[in-house]
Amino acid sequence: MSAIAATFRDLRQKSEGGLIVYVMAGDPTPKHTLKIVDALVAGGADIVELGIPFSDPIADGPTLQRAAGRALEAGTTPRKVFDLARAISRAHEVPVVVMTYYNIVHQMGVEAFCTAAQQSGVNGVIAPDLPVEEASQYREAAMRHGIDTIFLAAPSTSAARLEKLVTASSGFVYLVSANGITGARKILQDKSIASIQRTASLIRGRAPLAVGFGLSLPSHVRQVIDNGASAAIVGSRFVQIVEQNLDDGHTMLRGLRECAHTLKGGTLLS
Repeated sequence: MSAIAATFRDLRQKSEGGLIVYVMAGDPTPKHTLKIVDALVAGGADIVELGIPFSDPIADGPTLQRAAGRALEAGTTPRKVFDLARAISRAHEVPVVVMTYYNIVHQMGVEAFCTAAQQSGVNGVIAPDLPVEEASQYREAAMRHGIDTIFLAAPSTSAARLEKLVTASSGFVYLVSANGITGARKILQDKSIASIQRTASLIRGRAPLAVGFGLSLPSHVRQVIDNGASAAIVGSRFVQIVEQNLDDGHTMLRGLRECAHTLKGGTLLS
């Protein structure tokens, strides 16, 4: 059983949903990243999603785009992200998932990327621009290295295509809560709730379902879990706290820890 699968098993046994936290690696500097993860795990994070900064992040909203820019200016490279992942996996028992655009995998080479990921303690990889139909070579390499491959589904994903995604995914299926780009939102729309219910019904418990894009409040997390998801993914809200406190590390870390703690409270199953 993979570390991610074991985490979801343990959460079910505790009657909890999961909180997956997204961190842009290297924002504002690589040295900050380890302290940021420490704060989020202390706040209750169950899985850490570590983003590799990329110059053309097509799925990211302005908040994550600015974070990627700061990380790149600080000299963050894929190899440095793997170094950070290794340090995180040594310091904490929570699984580490890397989010990357496939161009980075292609440039490193599939085998080299998967080898580096495994050696760094990475448990899963999300590549939002990798279609499931073109992923066989990558999936085979990832499986050899014990790395979960996590595919994304959208509200518009057909039942037939969702079946392919569930079959090909390991770790969990990532459902984008709304069409468009990332970014914290104030309201989880009714159509997003309907999409979660529909996707959970189609998956029928064959894989954990994690929902992200736009979640920023405990009420969002509560709604996601209550409507059939196994976990909520929160990113932009945390990156906002980093951005708002670039010159005050103490306030930044305290805010991250408190925010994670509050969001985690929304995962408790009723």
